[in-house]
Amino acid sequence: MRGSEPKILILGGTAEAAALASAFAELPVKAITSLAGRTSNPTRLAGTVRIGGFGGPEGLADYIRAEKIHLVIDATHPYAARISQNAIIATEATKTPLVRLERPAWEKQPDDNWIDISGEAEAANAIPPHARVFLALGRQHIAPFAKRTDVHFVMRMIDPPDAALPPDSELILARPGDFAAEKQFLEKHKIGLIVSRNSGGTISYAKIEAARALGLPVMMISRPPAAVKNIVTSPEEAIAFARTSLGF
Repeated sequence: MRGSEPKILILGGTAEAAALASAFAELPVKAITSLAGRTSNPTRLAGTVRIGGFGGPEGLADYIRAEKIHLVIDATHPYAARISQNAIIATEATKTPLVRLERPAWEKQPDDNWIDISGEAEAANAIPPHARVFLALGRQHIAPFAKRTDVHFVMRMIDPPDAALPPDSELILARPGDFAAEKQFLEKHKIGLIVSRNSGGTISYAKIEAARALGLPVMMISRPPAAVKNIVTSPEEAIAFARTSLGF
C-alpha cells in the first residue's frame, strides 16, 4: 500500500522534464527530478531535485525501492540511450510503471538538405576535407572528431568539454539563438556544413531553419530506437498517464 501522496521519479535534463516538475508541484503528488549533473548551472526546478548518477540499473532499482517510487517518467534527452535502458531494467526489476516522454523529432522540410548519419563516428569520417563545420553536439560527443586535423570546427556549448578539442577548432560558450541570430552565426563563421542530432523541440531548431535558408547541408544523426512500451510526446500526455496509473 502507498501513502496518500504518490511518488514520481522524473529522469530529467530537458525542458519537458522541467515543465513536468512545475506541473506536478501543483498536484497531489511528490515528484523527484533526477539530473545527471553534466551542467554546472542547471535550470532551477520545482519540487525535489537530486543530482548525480545512480550506479547503473541496479543502483536505480535500489533507489526506486528505497524511495518507494510509484511511477518513473523517463524525460531524458532523446539520445540518452544508456539511462533510458537502465530505466527499463530497473522498473522491470521493481515492477514499477515506466513511461517515456520523448519530444517528436524534427521532420525534413522540402528545402532541407539533410544527410542521414547513424552516429558521431560515421559523421566524423564523412566530413569532406577542409570543410568549415558547425559541430552542434553536446560536449560529451566531440571526441570522435578530434582525429580530423584537416577540418575547421566551430563548437558552441554551455560548459567547456573535458575531452580534448579537435586541433583546428573554435569553442564558443553560449546558448542557441533565434533564427536571425543563428543565421548571422553561420554566416559570420563561414560555416559550410552542420553536424546535428535530431533533438526535436523548439530551443535548438533555429539553426536548422537558418541552414535551410542558407542552403547548407546538415548531417543529421539518427535517434536511437525507443525500447519502452509506454511512450508519450508531451508533458500533458505524461501527466494524463500518471493520473491514470496512480489515480489522483
